[in-house]
Amino acid sequence: MGFGSYDESEQQNQDVNADDEDSEGVNVHENEHEGEITFETDASTDELMDQLAEIKDGADEE
Repeated sequence: MGFGSYDESEQQNQDVNADDEDSEGVNVHENEHEGEITFETDASTDELMDQLAEIKDGADEE
């Protein structure tokens, strides 16, 4: 078959056992943390909003 074509025969007999005990999976809960983050700044709310607007404008230009 040519590049980018689809052949159903290629899709046969592709058994995948996701519950295999020997397979090494990724535990997405391994590094969960509970806590609190605080951030203090001397910038005013208006200054922070201006910075946010600049960031958004820069992202729109890309």
